[in-house]
Amino acid sequence: MGGPARPRYICRLTRAERRGDPNKTPVSQKGHRSGCGAASILGARFEPVVPLELSANRWVPTSTTCKAQPDVDSPELVDRKVKALLNKLSMEKFETISDQIIHWANRSVNEKDGRTLIRVIRLVFEKATDEAAWSEVYARLCRKMMEQISPEAQDDGIKNTEGKPIAGGQLFRKYLLNRCQEDFERGWFAKEAPAATKTSDDLATEAANDKKGTDKAELYSDEYYTAQKAKRQGLGLIKFIGELFKLQMLTERIMHECVKQLLVNVENPEEEKIESLCQLLKTVGQLLDTPRARAHMDVFFSRMKELGKSHNISTRMQFMLQDVIELRDRAWMSRDAAPMTIAAVHTRLVR
Repeated sequence: MGGPARPRYICRLTRAERRGDPNKTPVSQKGHRSGCGAASILGARFEPVVPLELSANRWVPTSTTCKAQPDVDSPELVDRKVKALLNKLSMEKFETISDQIIHWANRSVNEKDGRTLIRVIRLVFEKATDEAAWSEVYARLCRKMMEQISPEAQDDGIKNTEGKPIAGGQLFRKYLLNRCQEDFERGWFAKEAPAATKTSDDLATEAANDKKGTDKAELYSDEYYTAQKAKRQGLGLIKFIGELFKLQMLTERIMHECVKQLLVNVENPEEEKIESLCQLLKTVGQLLDTPRARAHMDVFFSRMKELGKSHNISTRMQFMLQDVIELRDRAWMSRDAAPMTIAAVHTRLVR
């Protein structure tokens, strides 16, 4: 009674132990409870674990490697950051995202060859040509970049008539127009594999015919996808050029030269150029069809009418040309446009 109290070790029974379930092993027998068998676990000896060896090609976080050189922007870093910003670009976030892209382009102020600016322009150009539906947004981005690029960004290898390096917005415009001109003159099929020489429609037809007699055959060949990619980027380039013209980054003379090059071969034309011509005129035809340039436009459309009657082009190309000709006859109003009043129609025709 008066002696020291003895410590009480309480081992809480599980439901299976209280029921006496024969299919369940009591926890006290497993040695997992403190005071009821935990001493066997605590006293057990484990074999020593050999430490892991660091391999030469192990993954290392990018953040740890960039801390050593915080002031140096690697090409991979610029690509990753600008691509991420371009993926977020939209009309709602245009101002904030475009400011960040311009911030990365202005890193060229510490360079003499404008390599960072060239890289940013390349990323914007590739995005614009691959996503034709967003051409207007990317054209607006280019216009803003031309206006807000730092005047200290220059390229010592490109000089003006006075022998001074071109800098700022003029340098940006020079880079961008050179890239547009190179891709336009090359054509969309020329920059892809030689195997993609047929039109995508012919390849799709052949693939569909071959597929009829096979069970779960390959959908289309690699050449088909190569041609589809080239076509998408080629037509995206044409639409992007048109949007740049709308924002006065390209002159009217350049647009007329583009139309002339696409209509240079009327007797045996390439379907690639016919489709590019129709895309260009649908984008900027209304702006080019002014009273001052009406004579030039009449010549262009007379050639298109002659081309539409040729037997050297497919039926699809003939209807495509006819759609653009009828579009001009309707004063550049599409068929699905909202109804106009008679006064508005007369006003548009007078223009």
